[in-house]
Amino acid sequence: MSTKRGTSTIKSRDGSGRQGTSKAQRSSFLNTTTMAIGVLAIGVLVPYSLGLFGEAQANPTAIDPAKLPATAQIIDQKTFNVLEHVPPPKEANATTRFLWPGVTYESLTERPFHVYDAEFLNIIGSNPTLTLLATSEKDPIFHEAVVWNPPTEEVFFVQNAGDPDAGTGLAKSSVIQKISLAEAEALKNGSHTESQVKITVVDSNPQVINPNGGTNYKGQIIFAGEGQGEKIPSALYLMNSEAPYNTTTLVNNFFGRQFNSLNDVSVNPRNGDIYFTDTMYGYWQYFRPEPGLQNQVYRFDPDTGALTVVADGFVAPNGLTFSPDGLHAYVTDTGISNALFGHNYTRPASIYRFDVQKDGTWENRKTFAFTAARLPDGIHCDSKGNVYAGCGDGVHVWNRSGKLIGKIYTGINAANFQFAGKGRMVIMGRTKLFYATLAASGAPLS
Repeated sequence: MSTKRGTSTIKSRDGSGRQGTSKAQRSSFLNTTTMAIGVLAIGVLVPYSLGLFGEAQANPTAIDPAKLPATAQIIDQKTFNVLEHVPPPKEANATTRFLWPGVTYESLTERPFHVYDAEFLNIIGSNPTLTLLATSEKDPIFHEAVVWNPPTEEVFFVQNAGDPDAGTGLAKSSVIQKISLAEAEALKNGSHTESQVKITVVDSNPQVINPNGGTNYKGQIIFAGEGQGEKIPSALYLMNSEAPYNTTTLVNNFFGRQFNSLNDVSVNPRNGDIYFTDTMYGYWQYFRPEPGLQNQVYRFDPDTGALTVVADGFVAPNGLTFSPDGLHAYVTDTGISNALFGHNYTRPASIYRFDVQKDGTWENRKTFAFTAARLPDGIHCDSKGNVYAGCGDGVHVWNRSGKLIGKIYTGINAANFQFAGKGRMVIMGRTKLFYATLAASGAPLS
């Protein structure tokens, strides 16, 4: 589609297109013009000297189809800005798949790297790949707490707690599992002798009860356990990343009161403190008692034992991460989903950003993004500060300003994911496990 720009002529009062001016007026005009040019020069040169335009130069808004990798496709949002028929909410909502005119589910999954903006090309590189590593018939064993352990080149993750297809929650705890990245790479290259990678169950000791969130911490792994029933409280556990996988409970109460069901955990790279979200999915999935605290985000200082609340006002605070410099915190609010209690499509499916102060407190809450495909669950940043979230159709990617620039389209719910060093990512699809290779790398580990 081409757009023709119109032109117009503004005539002077004498109709000639010129307007007479006095010397004083001309002098004033020249002085004003000189000042404006000076200000403009400063406004341009200073950002250039600071390198602020480097990204814009490297990422033009126009996308050259000739530079697209074979596994990528351009998504032109103008093609669905206006639809001939827009169905009512009962037919089109956060849980339905959006297929606009001219595309099919097969066409979207055939080339899974969806380019919404040219910036995404720098993230995926020239030869991105997406490989299916393993499947489960219906047990959602590929769910959350995705953690890369560099010394062993393994990726840990957990089964869904409280899902009827898993049989976990109140009757039995969900389990921690792991895979070998060497096997993932071999399967991608076609040299693996099996049809899928081996899934190994990790027997933590004492057991982490209903683990859900996870993060690296000083060579070990912190898991957020949701708890079980009334007698086993929700807690943060520190686990050795190698056998015998011994664990230590870090915190399991707020001044004598049980948490609702801890969901995710992240370490701020600037102050080293541990932050975690507490929500009520354990209650919504029938394996935790009725909540006794509001859903909120906590900060824990393991050196002093200090435990404080840094943010509230959420419906269901879920995923949590920090920018690489630790200056910003990102929290997903998945209030749209009440698990086994159903959905409320008027509630948040949002990402909020906060400024992290020098003293570790949070200020200046801002709506960073709202997702159209179900909800944003797990969330992480790459080394450049771009923001990734696991959503209803794959991993969505925003730049630091909150602009959607691309998707890694799995076609199914991607509850969580994690970078595994430079150019590697493991994605949880509940009953499917994916391995992506791309140009971007994850933020440095804590």
